[in-house]
Amino acid sequence: MASKNFSKTKQIGVVGIGSFGATIANMLAEKNQVIVYARKSEVVDEINSRHQAQGRNLNPMIKATDEPGEICEACEVLFFMVPSSGFQEVARKFAPFLHPYHLVIHGTKGLCLNLPPGQTLDTVKKLRRSQLLTMSEVIQQETVAVRVGCLAGPNLSTELSQGQPAATVVASKFNEVILEGQRLLRSDRFQVYGNSDIIGVELSGVLKNIIAIAAGALAGLGLGENAKGLLISRGMVEMVHLSNALGGSVKSVIGLAGIGDLVATCNSENSRNFTVGYRLAKGETLEQIQADMEEVAEGINTVKIIKAFLETADLRAPITENLYRVLFEDLEIEEALQFLMKYPFNVDVNFV
Repeated sequence: MASKNFSKTKQIGVVGIGSFGATIANMLAEKNQVIVYARKSEVVDEINSRHQAQGRNLNPMIKATDEPGEICEACEVLFFMVPSSGFQEVARKFAPFLHPYHLVIHGTKGLCLNLPPGQTLDTVKKLRRSQLLTMSEVIQQETVAVRVGCLAGPNLSTELSQGQPAATVVASKFNEVILEGQRLLRSDRFQVYGNSDIIGVELSGVLKNIIAIAAGALAGLGLGENAKGLLISRGMVEMVHLSNALGGSVKSVIGLAGIGDLVATCNSENSRNFTVGYRLAKGETLEQIQADMEEVAEGINTVKIIKAFLETADLRAPITENLYRVLFEDLEIEEALQFLMKYPFNVDVNFV
């Protein structure tokens, strides 16, 4: 089938207007008219009347709606920027209005569960790969959209909104999705790479959040750069093995969406996941931290999901396993660190 020639004047849709959604909407609005979908009518009114979304300034080219049908009718290209906890619900809400001609790119670094009605992660405890869904798999399961892609990389929204130089990866099985993502987002300050391994890129963005929490904990303990280098390198090895077990490739983990994003989030106080680890190390409880965070730290739920997957996989992931005990079983961070220091790693790199 021939590639659809998208009109350069066609409006672009952004679903979700959190910090990353607002940043991407502003970047898209440099070249195109943009419509954003917000669930709350008061947020829609704020955007349309004051060009702001919950205090964040938006390009005047951006308009808002709370009607899924309206944005799907007006836009052939949609960027889904919704937390994983609400992603399935949003996909189901949009399903009646999405068609095979739509092109959907998401920017969510999390996982959803594919469980029978009434079951939750707390009741299941063990998960098989078929019970885990990346966001592209959610879109394909819940809608008739075919041309699906994802956006991943070291994309801290604070830096992007300041116009600092950065890059991202658009991943898709469809080359036209990659090309369209590059055309819409690439600028003098923002490079956009392509990757056909969408599952591997999604998993890289998901798994690095686990290591970022651990990096924040090291910083909170006041440990140095040697410890951070150890964590990042061992974390990458763990990401490779987990990604392989979940259907991704090594090349994506050692690319921009993997090691690139890992380095950025393990060194940034602007990272929500880093902040969770830092605050834990300073003595706060997980409940206290979550209570006053404006947006979700995806890594918390990811740790719980990957721990449940490990129960069915012939695989050890010591950083993830010990972080789970810190988050949910009251293991002291210092004790977890001692365990990791004594863990019998005998080979530096064993995946190439």
